[in-house]
Amino acid sequence: MSLLDQIHSPRDLRRLAPADLEPLAAELRDEIVRCVSRTGGHFSSNLGSVELTIALHYAFDTPRDLLVWDVGHQTYPHKILTGRRERMDSLRQYGGLSGFCLRSESEYDVLAAGHASTSISAALGLALARDRRGEDHHVVAIIGDGSMTAGMAFEAMNQAGHLGTRLIVILNDNSMSISPSVGALTRYLQEVMAGRHYSRLKDEVKRILQRIPGVGEPMLDAARGVEEGVRKVFTPGTLFEELGFRFVGPVDGHDVPALLAALAEAKEIDGPVLLHAITTKGKGYRYAEAEPVEYHGPSSFDPERGIEKNKPGVAPTYTEVFGEALVTLAERDPRVVAITASMPDGTGLVPFSERFPERFFNTGIAEQHSVTLAAGLALGGLKPVVAIYSSFLQRAFDQIFHDVCLMDLPVVFAMDRGGIVGNDGWTHHGLFDYAYFRIFPGVVVMAPKDENELCRMLATALEHEGPVALRYPRGRGLGVARDAAYRPLPIGKAEVLRRGGAGTVWAVGSTVQATQEAAERLAREGTELTVVNARFVKPLDRELLASQLAGGGRIATVEEHVVAGGFGAAVLETVAELELRGVEVLPIGIPDRWVPHGSQEVLRKAHGLDAEGIYFRLRRFFAAGAGRAAADGERAPRGARDGATGSAAG
Repeated sequence: MSLLDQIHSPRDLRRLAPADLEPLAAELRDEIVRCVSRTGGHFSSNLGSVELTIALHYAFDTPRDLLVWDVGHQTYPHKILTGRRERMDSLRQYGGLSGFCLRSESEYDVLAAGHASTSISAALGLALARDRRGEDHHVVAIIGDGSMTAGMAFEAMNQAGHLGTRLIVILNDNSMSISPSVGALTRYLQEVMAGRHYSRLKDEVKRILQRIPGVGEPMLDAARGVEEGVRKVFTPGTLFEELGFRFVGPVDGHDVPALLAALAEAKEIDGPVLLHAITTKGKGYRYAEAEPVEYHGPSSFDPERGIEKNKPGVAPTYTEVFGEALVTLAERDPRVVAITASMPDGTGLVPFSERFPERFFNTGIAEQHSVTLAAGLALGGLKPVVAIYSSFLQRAFDQIFHDVCLMDLPVVFAMDRGGIVGNDGWTHHGLFDYAYFRIFPGVVVMAPKDENELCRMLATALEHEGPVALRYPRGRGLGVARDAAYRPLPIGKAEVLRRGGAGTVWAVGSTVQATQEAAERLAREGTELTVVNARFVKPLDRELLASQLAGGGRIATVEEHVVAGGFGAAVLETVAELELRGVEVLPIGIPDRWVPHGSQEVLRKAHGLDAEGIYFRLRRFFAAGAGRAAADGERAPRGARDGATGSAAG
């Protein structure tokens, strides 16, 4: 029986001899390769955290002692060691294990987090609650060097140091976030690593001086008098010590005995302590070690051959199209600059960064700073494009409001991963962006039906002298031809795709294609609908809407967004504002509940947002008889009939 086969909980792990931990790490790493090659998922970071995870569960009495993981990109070893190994083949699949920590999954999952830099704040709160209740257990926050670039992490450390709370922070430093870490902190951590050599040199000089009779000791005394000043410049961990933390390390994060010794030291410190562990992203799998960014979050792959490259003739992703279009448009306008929060690869900005390095800014994981930086650039006469995933941009809500929209600045928010994202689940779906942008006066909000329209919308955004939110989905485009010149669109004007007398459907963004397919199916059955590509969530094409509904009638709206505050809500509001009488509106979208993880295809079907689900909803809404509507409801997929949408009359 293998060592891993003997472990069903951390208690089993703690029964192993220390000598067994290194071979266990090898088995655990092989298991991660096997699982992720089948399901896809976060890969490089999990390979890098194997020994650290083993050491943490070996050194601490979990779940009594609390491990608070940041983001969750590094928690697959944790899941396996805490009794979920048999379910790892369901990782990130609909109804299976989450790719992140999830409190409902396990008592060992203390914090659910898919956005970075939250662990220290949460851990401090848990430690303060522990002290308030008079309890005695350890609270440990594990955070990566990429997440340490966010201001939130230092806000938490600043308060922890001020309070003197007993708290352990583990800095898992692999010199990479999703992309290589940037900024002054990265340089500092590199210097900290070099600081080990300073410590060795200091000890050697001390030994030499002590051997010199009559001279050595006075020289040592003098040295001690200046060492405090010298330490501030050269000693590892000075930054963290100035924040009130005791510094332990740096330690080799793949050396289990060294980790256990460092953790034992940290446990004895009565106050906040930071342990600096140096790890290698992709450790033990040669393809991932060589290309850790490419292997950050791969889909399934052949473990023997690694990731296969895209085959010729495959439609590009929206991310790729955006990146190419931005370079083209930036060639025309030297005012265009690009900003991303540690995601140049994920947002398609690598070509831009290579073509215009002086016009590209990677802020690290700092969405708030990214937005206000863009505001400053716009105030300085430039045209900033802020490319951030939709769900991550939520972190900068106040900056969008206060620093950009309130001053009506020409900032383009390029929101990748709009709509259902897929296997990353709850924390990553971009299902709220229409709502949080639509509330600000003067903002233009738009979403393309295909990749050519994305290019035209980007050109439109860069011409506009005010804030623009451009939202597009994860995944590949439709394979349509792209115009040679990216002609701007008239702002607030929709596109009629087909005409029919049985009713009207307005769709936006990624739902347009599925809505067309549903309408074509209905047409074959004799129900001819007018289908409109809205293009703009704000401003809506009020003129077209008024002309279509002047005499009353029925209109359905389709969006890959929550119904509350979304595109359908905007249509309802406009119908009321225009005082259009006798109008019935059916908003089709995501209902008032969280969308779990699973593939995009599965989740769209489950929520009635694939072509079939939209077909059933439209057929019911526009059907002539209640009996037929009831029958259709019985035959419809669950997501298409269980309240996934709402309706209202205006």
